Amino acid sequence: MDEYVCITVLSRPGEAEADFAARLSRFWTHMLRDRKPDFEKVYAETTAFEDMGDRLSRQYLAELAVADVVEAELRAGGLDFEPVERDELFSKYEAVPPEWMQIEH
Repeated sequence: MDEYVCITVLSRPGEAEADFAARLSRFWTHMLRDRKPDFEKVYAETTAFEDMGDRLSRQYLAELAVADVVEAELRAGGLDFEPVERDELFSKYEAVPPEWMQIEH
């Protein structure tokens, strides 16, 4: 069975949802175009942004093997994220609608 880690990406403090969504879209487009094999190891994303005080967040489930790559790419892309808990693993069966959607590859 595949196991995934949760990657929580954070907006800038006070950033509008539309602006954060646009930055995420640009980031994942970059991953798809420039790092497709790594992008294909990202399984699902939450369907809604979560409010975290003055920031928004969106979560992704990715294979543990690609966590370091995604973290490095997020850093390079200027996106903040919470530390990835590599000891806390999830199965794809925990990423169910309506809270999660599978990413098409």
